[in-house]
Amino acid sequence: MSIKIKYTNKTTSKLTYNLVLFVDEKFSISNLKKYLSNTEFSYINDLLKTIDLKKKMFLFEINSKKKIILISIKKDLKNFDIENLGAEFYGRVNHRKDREYFVNSDTLTHKNGNFISHFLHGLKLKSYSFNKYKTKKEKRLISLNVSGNKKPSNQNQLKFKALEEGTFYARDLVSEPGNILHPDEYAKRLNSLRKDGLKVNIYDKKKLKKLGMNALLGVGMGSTRGSYLITMEWNGAKNNSNPLAFVGKGVTFDTGGYSLKPARFMEDMTYDMAGSAAVVGLMKNLATRKAKINAVGVVGLVENMVSGDAQRPGDIVKSYSGKTIEVLNTDAEGRLVLADALTFTEKKFKPKFIIDLATLTGAIIVSLGSEYAGLFSNDDKLSKQILAAGNEVEEKLWRMPLHKNYDKLMNSKNADMQNINYVGGAGSTTAAQFLQRFILNKTPWAHLDIAGMAFSKYGGALNSGGATGFGVRLLNQLIEENYE
Repeated sequence: MSIKIKYTNKTTSKLTYNLVLFVDEKFSISNLKKYLSNTEFSYINDLLKTIDLKKKMFLFEINSKKKIILISIKKDLKNFDIENLGAEFYGRVNHRKDREYFVNSDTLTHKNGNFISHFLHGLKLKSYSFNKYKTKKEKRLISLNVSGNKKPSNQNQLKFKALEEGTFYARDLVSEPGNILHPDEYAKRLNSLRKDGLKVNIYDKKKLKKLGMNALLGVGMGSTRGSYLITMEWNGAKNNSNPLAFVGKGVTFDTGGYSLKPARFMEDMTYDMAGSAAVVGLMKNLATRKAKINAVGVVGLVENMVSGDAQRPGDIVKSYSGKTIEVLNTDAEGRLVLADALTFTEKKFKPKFIIDLATLTGAIIVSLGSEYAGLFSNDDKLSKQILAAGNEVEEKLWRMPLHKNYDKLMNSKNADMQNINYVGGAGSTTAAQFLQRFILNKTPWAHLDIAGMAFSKYGGALNSGGATGFGVRLLNQLIEENYE
């Protein structure tokens, strides 16, 4: 499905086919007379008296060529409510034969000056689909002609376009199968982001071994593919201020290693790199919209496979931090990747804060399902900012506990720590406690466990199923609200 949008200041004609008009929550249409013929006005007015007005929109078939869609607008709509309206509108027109719609912005009375931008943003997010490998592709095009004086400014259009491109890029990465998007291919794609204005540095196996990133390298030992740590820098601030740092887990396929996953849980492990995809999508968005901040994205890319060279349960590795880790379960691999990435990011870039994203634990799904991502943090101010940003774009988070009593569960008899908690329970919290051990200089840090949010089998408000791109819009909102 392709969406084509045109903007014009010209007022929509009464003769216009497939007209989209906005009304108040009571569906009062008295102010629409100038956009409707007398016959149309009477017809719609009579029908409105007979139907349930609890719905948000109605489609009236005037004749075989003309439809009029009325969309009800409440006064207290938030940005994400408007986006959900746009998504609902897409759902109403998606399977219709009509190809072209005229959206009259002059009928808007809502005080939000960015209403149309948010409406179209929701529509476009909902329209996303990944059909790259289908031999028969739908070539359907929906054209939206937005008329009136309330069209978005050019700057506003570019801002939302950048956010959509970043989100879609993240969704594309997560949607790719493991045989296509392995670490080598992933590294190539990230290298191509130089054209967007990002400074990209690629650390391959040889460089990582020299640096002592044995925790990350250990995860990829069983694969014939490479293992990488990749940094993406955007320097958009006028000064040389310390950057905001975002770190992502990029396990392109996770078999569980020798702690092998059951088959029915393995098929979805192509999206075990969704944390890294969110970081990449965010960095692409920041570069595209020329964000006035300094930021760095860091992703660890590995493939967790089984072979004669693969890591074994019971192995001990020395991390980049110098701390040793006893690997009791090779399926708790993401935290090993992040351990080295977090310490490296803190040491090299000295950021204002570090936020990592990862599909880290099944335990967070047990706790929060697919409604909230888990938030763990050592900093109350940063936590409040992230929670507020999530609520604003409806990428919701729930703050989970960190505590020394959870931390001690990760102590090992044979090394400085072990990678799983064998006592049982608090799986997502003990994983976060493990990660916190690799923040060495008290840098404000937050860990987002997005295991339940990265992929939707049945679709959500702003996606039609599949990869969600969770995290891109959230972190962009965080930056816009607090750091630009």
